[in-house]
Amino acid sequence: MIKFELKKTDTGSSARAGELHTSHGTIETPIFMPVGTRATVKTIHQRELKEDIEAQIILGNTYHLYLRPGMEVMQGAGGLHKFMNWQGPILTDSGGYQVYSLSQRRKIKEEGATFQSHIDGSRHLFTPENVMDIQRRIGADIIMAFDECTPYPCDKNYARNSMHMTHRWLDRYIQAFNGSETLYGYDQTLAPIVQGSTYEDLRKQSCEYIASKSATINAIGGLSVGEPHEEMYAMTDVCTSILPNDKARYLMGVGLPENILECIALGIDMFDCVLPSRNARHGLLYTSEGVIHIKNEKWKNDFTAIDKASTIATSREHSKSYLRHLFHVKEILASQIATLHNLGFYLWLVKESRRRIIDGSFSSWKAELLPRIKQKL
Repeated sequence: MIKFELKKTDTGSSARAGELHTSHGTIETPIFMPVGTRATVKTIHQRELKEDIEAQIILGNTYHLYLRPGMEVMQGAGGLHKFMNWQGPILTDSGGYQVYSLSQRRKIKEEGATFQSHIDGSRHLFTPENVMDIQRRIGADIIMAFDECTPYPCDKNYARNSMHMTHRWLDRYIQAFNGSETLYGYDQTLAPIVQGSTYEDLRKQSCEYIASKSATINAIGGLSVGEPHEEMYAMTDVCTSILPNDKARYLMGVGLPENILECIALGIDMFDCVLPSRNARHGLLYTSEGVIHIKNEKWKNDFTAIDKASTIATSREHSKSYLRHLFHVKEILASQIATLHNLGFYLWLVKESRRRIIDGSFSSWKAELLPRIKQKL
């Protein structure tokens, strides 16, 4: 059985340290989940995920895995864990955000979402029921309910109607989930998603509805879609004040290192975002001293470590000059080193947050670290 245990709450904020127990291992929270959309975290080998950056859980995506390699291959392999040879926990996003991003290629109605594949233009229908079935076949430990992610800005009437439809979809999803069985011999848990755009009253309604389902993990969706950071923090604060203390809280798609620190302080336990890996491939590095654009001329003759304080050997062993050179000559190793570095930094950030929550120094540490990691070097 998948369960969450709250171990410690910070005295100076709402930050929490907990443990999420799954059939594929225990996850220590707060945690960041590297995004492995298509059964891979881009440029990173599974061995490096486990041994070098010590990832505890990764994220896959229902929409992309459904299209390629497809469910026949996925089920034939015995599920995503075996297909990609990853023994740790996996969470799968339901595909709601990807459908949202296909704004010119999809139509949303009560039945579900009809969309055109970004690959070949073929038409498909996602419903709460068949998305649940797809995620059963993928076999992730944590499977997300199918929802509509509203854009920003969003008309309040649209946000309200969308939220209620997401709730109705959730009820259908739960019914389908409860009427089905796991395919691979281990437990899966369903996580519902709070919506409501940036309207406080809608967020409160959605949190109360989601909380009533008594799920082990409750997710907050529809943020980090273009709204100012202050609004994201305000809506997160509203949600964490209502969502149950004894259940894990997952803020979807967030974000920058400073966003993660601020939202840990608001009581969030789980995060995912493509930024550290995507930006790494473009030469943008997050370090303990600030943000580095490694392609810039200023790093050409800088032979100091990428980040001497990093827990990742790769970041200590290679210089800024060398990494800049790799990017300029377009070597694949550039993306590999940069991605390992960024993901390692994010995972250090949540691990150190946990340590500080437990020893009681989180708030003072956060106040000292925050301005430093935001500065441009």
